[in-house]
Amino acid sequence: MPTREALTSGVLDLVLTAGPIAKVILAILALFSIVSWALIVEKWWQFRRVRRQTLAFLKAYREGRTPSAVQASARKFRESPLAQLYIAAYNETGGNRDVVDRMLDDGDDLSSARLEIVQRALRRTATLEVARLERYLPFLATTASATPFIGLFGTVFGIIAAFHGIGQQGSASLAVVAPGISEALIATAAGLGAAIPAVIGYNYFVNRVKHWATEMESFSLELLNLLARTTAKVPRVAKDGV
Repeated sequence: MPTREALTSGVLDLVLTAGPIAKVILAILALFSIVSWALIVEKWWQFRRVRRQTLAFLKAYREGRTPSAVQASARKFRESPLAQLYIAAYNETGGNRDVVDRMLDDGDDLSSARLEIVQRALRRTATLEVARLERYLPFLATTASATPFIGLFGTVFGIIAAFHGIGQQGSASLAVVAPGISEALIATAAGLGAAIPAVIGYNYFVNRVKHWATEMESFSLELLNLLARTTAKVPRVAKDGV
């Protein structure tokens, strides 16, 4: 029975002695695999930072006594989507009151005007945060779907090489067929080796994005409810002495 070292050496010998087309295909698959693994590691660290900073922000949010104090804390957690939602809501209610005043001049109610502004800001921020979390995931999807076919392309050329060897030697012995079949199997294995981690990573990170999208929607509703309760206590400003 061949040892592991012998098998490894045999695979390397097959790669080194492969034809130019097979080497190009293997190089393409290796590039896809290296980039996809780098993205998997980077996205894993990103979601780890998102979770850690979000937990820290929620602690500051629950313990904050004033909105300005919570907003100051939120600016420290740039990776937290919930912190970015709070900053967006704070800016629209505290930093952009001139917009609310203009809407009041048009006859709108204070609470409805403010809620409409904040709701649009939260929706826009949530969209940007989801896009940030989804960054580079299309490459993983492309790797998962394309690399098996690239490997299959190499497999076809390996089989063609095997039949070409049979035609030249006039024999279908194992010594004649083996090199071409080996190239074909190596290309197939390389394609699957690049695709399997990519599809696992893509599905995992897509579920993480959906999780945080749900968390952002819940937090947005919480902020809107809090703002609605706050503005409900503010009496409408009389205009024209009425």
